[in-house]
Amino acid sequence: MNAPTWRKSSHSGSNGGDCVKLANLSWRKSSRSGSSGGNCVELATAPGTVAIRDSKDPQGPNLLLDRPSFRHFTTAIRAL
Repeated sequence: MNAPTWRKSSHSGSNGGDCVKLANLSWRKSSRSGSSGGNCVELATAPGTVAIRDSKDPQGPNLLLDRPSFRHFTTAIRAL
């Protein structure tokens, strides 16, 4: 896998904040998302990181988690 290319997010302000977005990831629809196009999330992986986004808003914000945090997140979701 290629290393991700980082670029400043369009949601970042002009004051030099820490908001970034991954640009060249291969996104895939979560296997838990339904086929009706409703509440779907997409996942992408980069070295040491899992990125999550809303499939209805691919240009919107991404949630970036390290792999241990992602495992904790998915365990917590499954327990609901």
